[in-house]
Amino acid sequence: MVTELPSAIIRSAREIGLNFAGWRKILGLTAAQVADRADITRDTLRKLEHGDPTVSFHVVLRVSRALGLLETITMALDPLDTDLGRARAGQLERKRIR
Repeated sequence: MVTELPSAIIRSAREIGLNFAGWRKILGLTAAQVADRADITRDTLRKLEHGDPTVSFHVVLRVSRALGLLETITMALDPLDTDLGRARAGQLERKRIR
């Protein structure tokens, strides 16, 4: 059964794709270079950069690593880097590793 994706997910996928393309261009890398570094096809990179929300999560991580953004993305999602996350840190099974 195919379900339609919420518009917020579609918008975010497009924005994230544009951001990846922007980083690639700012870094002066071609699509072929990034695809090679990420060990994916150029077609898959094109799908990601055009906001295809069906691109696999591992592709996002591979491209993030190829662009030098993996640690930035990882840190951006760390709940312990927010006031709310620190206030409710007791609800987490893990503690800050860094």
